Amino acid sequence: MPNSALTLQNALKHCAVPIAKILNDLSPSEVAKILADWPLWARPDQLPNEVCDTNASWKTWLMLGGRGAGKTRAGSEWIRYNALGLEPVATLPAKRIALIGPTLGEVRSVMVEGVSGLLGVHPKSQMPKFISSQNKLVWPNGSIAQLFSAEEPDSLRGPQFDLAWCDELAKWRYLNETWDMLQFGLRMGENPRVLVTTTPRPVALLKQLLEDKQNLVSRASTYDNKAFLAASFLKEIDRQYAGTRLGRQEINGELITDNPEALFSRDVIEKLRVKKPPVLERIVVAVDPPITSKKASNACGIVCAGLAKDGRAYVLDDATVQKAKPLAWAKKAIALYEVREADVLVVEVNQGGEMVSTILNEVDASVPVKSVHATRGKHLRAEPVAALYEQGRVCHVGAFPALEDEMCAFEQTTKHGRKSPDRVDALVWALTELLLKPRNSKPRISFL
Repeated sequence: MPNSALTLQNALKHCAVPIAKILNDLSPSEVAKILADWPLWARPDQLPNEVCDTNASWKTWLMLGGRGAGKTRAGSEWIRYNALGLEPVATLPAKRIALIGPTLGEVRSVMVEGVSGLLGVHPKSQMPKFISSQNKLVWPNGSIAQLFSAEEPDSLRGPQFDLAWCDELAKWRYLNETWDMLQFGLRMGENPRVLVTTTPRPVALLKQLLEDKQNLVSRASTYDNKAFLAASFLKEIDRQYAGTRLGRQEINGELITDNPEALFSRDVIEKLRVKKPPVLERIVVAVDPPITSKKASNACGIVCAGLAKDGRAYVLDDATVQKAKPLAWAKKAIALYEVREADVLVVEVNQGGEMVSTILNEVDASVPVKSVHATRGKHLRAEPVAALYEQGRVCHVGAFPALEDEMCAFEQTTKHGRKSPDRVDALVWALTELLLKPRNSKPRISFL
């Protein structure tokens, strides 16, 4: 059977009559029906390969794409067709569905209420009811979709599903734990299935899924969806990132492995990842403040790490904030200090000088603040910390996608000056304090 989207696109391309004229000649109900026919409009990569063969044996469909490539719309439509049992995608309704994203907030704001989310793609007659207090969607036919966060893997213990839609899987903090709990719950219906929509990052699980020949894989770049994106956006990302490793990942949707010249290695980070830390002897929160809080300013890097008796440092949190005013990031840093029962706030004062310490004192004068000055360039400061990773002396507790992306793109950002590696700066200060400087006082033992 020919692809209906290609058939429609070719027909419109060679049609002498404007599409507006065609639609004007139709009744409102006919127009609504055409607009709601997703297989008619979708690109080939936005439909599973066996879209007309609902008895196909695949279990996981990986949709890898760049930013703005139309992944969310495809995911929402796939859920709509399955929840309602609409052909050619489904023959029977999926009664229980899991919607999983990096956080509950992102599941709601992107997958449910977003422009291309579930509430945005349904015609009025098919519209599910969103019960926010229960984190679930209920369709008129009784099908239910439950919202889950990858920050809480254990929330997937117990429920069972016909289907699951996993969004931005490559940035899940507890990736393996969440994925494993989901697999145990996919036990309803004749052929439980999962759709994964994500901009690819070289995380171990994604590599494993791509290597499984039974899984479906479709790919799309940002440019494939250019008809629905601002021309100025496309021009700017092309100017800044075309041809770069970051551009290949975030625009083309390519899975980019380690740069052999990179200071930090994803493979090393992955090997040293742990689920929880041991008892920690010392905990610090490091802050790399921005110069200003204006839109174009850098982020405020905030990283928490602890030191254990085994001589290893454990990265606990990346609480970095974007475009925050001084009082806002100060409160965030001190709140993390209090939650983690840290020993000290380590703050770089090159940019703000004494003002930085003054702001922190205004929030809570009882918090000990250690001011540090950068006397060498970012790369020179990071080199001994990268060596600690190579020596197996730093472990990440869970995953920190944004921090780890910044670490592995460190050469590119410092060389071209496109963006200050604020998360890495904070990480470097935290690990330097814990592992590269002698301590004169006896550490206070904290239990997490």
